[in-house]
Amino acid sequence: MMFNKARYLKPLISGDDNVDVNVANVTFEPGCRNNWHIHHDGYQLLLVTAGEGWYQEEGKPARLLKVGDAVKINEGIKHWHGATKASWFAHIAITKGTSEWCEEVSDAWYDALTAQE
Repeated sequence: MMFNKARYLKPLISGDDNVDVNVANVTFEPGCRNNWHIHHDGYQLLLVTAGEGWYQEEGKPARLLKVGDAVKINEGIKHWHGATKASWFAHIAITKGTSEWCEEVSDAWYDALTAQE
């Protein structure tokens, strides 16, 4: 996984022959975000549990996420997610399939979003 600052990943359930998803608690420090990425042969679900963060699909506006929000990410959708500059951010990630890690979310791109906070 690609991250530009500190993030904390606690695996909760690892996929095996009987369970075909991975479940993890992911916590981002303020300003931390992952790279653009794509999930293949599956999907990802994000369940926001703390703080505020951003979710963005390529070609669409960023969405501000708060506690209780959920995001369904279909196979093949290029996206990123991470904390706002002013808040820690945590979510449960339920992921099926593999992840392809792409380019960083640039500081200029991210800074333009954070002006909306």
